[in-house]
Amino acid sequence: MQYLIDQVRVFRARAAAHTLHLADLTRHHRPRAMLISCSDARFVPALLTAARPGDLFELRTYGGVIPPYDVKTPTGESRTVEYAVNELEVSDIIVCGHSHCDVVTAAMHDSLTASGITESDDDPAPLTGDVTAAGHWHVLSQLDALSNYPCVVPRLADRSLHLHAWFHEIDTGATLAHHPRASTFLPL
Repeated sequence: MQYLIDQVRVFRARAAAHTLHLADLTRHHRPRAMLISCSDARFVPALLTAARPGDLFELRTYGGVIPPYDVKTPTGESRTVEYAVNELEVSDIIVCGHSHCDVVTAAMHDSLTASGITESDDDPAPLTGDVTAAGHWHVLSQLDALSNYPCVVPRLADRSLHLHAWFHEIDTGATLAHHPRASTFLPL
């Protein structure tokens, strides 16, 4: 904890050293993009993108999950998306998953177990599966959920909003982007 306290204490000096004018941040709030990702502490969107304060509007959730839109029961996630799209008028939303995601691994385990496939000491392979492919699928399913939000639909139609699916490999540092025409994730 002391490390974090020490970093907070020197933040103003670090900001000045990086020519970050903190007072300017209060004058406008126009991020370059919104990035939706997992809240996993090993994945740091601003570090990955070298975003400076004000560049990225972040939504971090358990597993990067975007709940289905429900007008009767708005969620914090749906309100955050609406704010980014309607008020901040972001032109790009990135949904970024990552390798070694506990949410994806747990979902795979639950799915296989529900199918009657179990892990044994002799053969742990059935529960291993293709975790990377499952991670890619998870990102695309969250992008699908996002594309059905009422605030997103008209902006997609008039092409003033673009959705992107990314996948970050924690162990290699590589980030892949989904290319719909190729139906695959390729390095950025």
